[in-house]
Amino acid sequence: MEAIRREEVIVKDGQIHLTGLPYRRGDRVEIIVLPQADKTRTQIRLTVRQLRQSGLIGLWRDRSDIEDSSAYARRLREQAQQRGEVQ
Repeated sequence: MEAIRREEVIVKDGQIHLTGLPYRRGDRVEIIVLPQADKTRTQIRLTVRQLRQSGLIGLWRDRSDIEDSSAYARRLREQAQQRGEVQ
């Protein structure tokens, strides 16, 4: 059985509304609701279509100070990892 994970925000006390589930009338499902720990950052997940339309792809295309965008991105990731290790 494949589990479906959804993150929802409670809008009305004691109620949750789920739509778009891949089940039909009469299907039996088990629902487990767990409170989520507070996150300091909101995690945004994009579909491939949303990512393509976001403008992120090709963002550095016209930057004259970045000759190799792959090497530049790698260097940024390495710097971020080093900062994370210090904390």
